[in-house]
Amino acid sequence: MNKTEMIAKVAKEAGLTKDQASKAVNAVFGSITETLANGDKVQLIGFGTFSVKHCAAKEARIPKTGEKKLVPATDRPKFSAGQALKDAVAKK
Repeated sequence: MNKTEMIAKVAKEAGLTKDQASKAVNAVFGSITETLANGDKVQLIGFGTFSVKHCAAKEARIPKTGEKKLVPATDRPKFSAGQALKDAVAKK
C-alpha cells in the first residue's frame, strides 16, 4: 500500500472526502516526523513505538579502493511493533 492508497482507504472507512483524508494522513505523518526530529518518541498503544536511535561515528572501508573513511554520527528513526500488531500479522 502506498500513501495514495492509504488516503483512499482512510477516506472510505472514515466517511471523509479524499481531500480531508489527505490532510488527516499528512497531519499524522507530520506530527510523528516533528516529534522524532525533536528527539522524542511516539507511542501508539497496540500499534508500536517510533523512536530515535543514535548511531555513533565509525570508520568504514571503501571496498573498491580499500580507503578508510570516517562515517559521522547520526540519529536514525526506529520503529518497534506493538504486541497487537505482531499478533495481527502472525495470524496471516
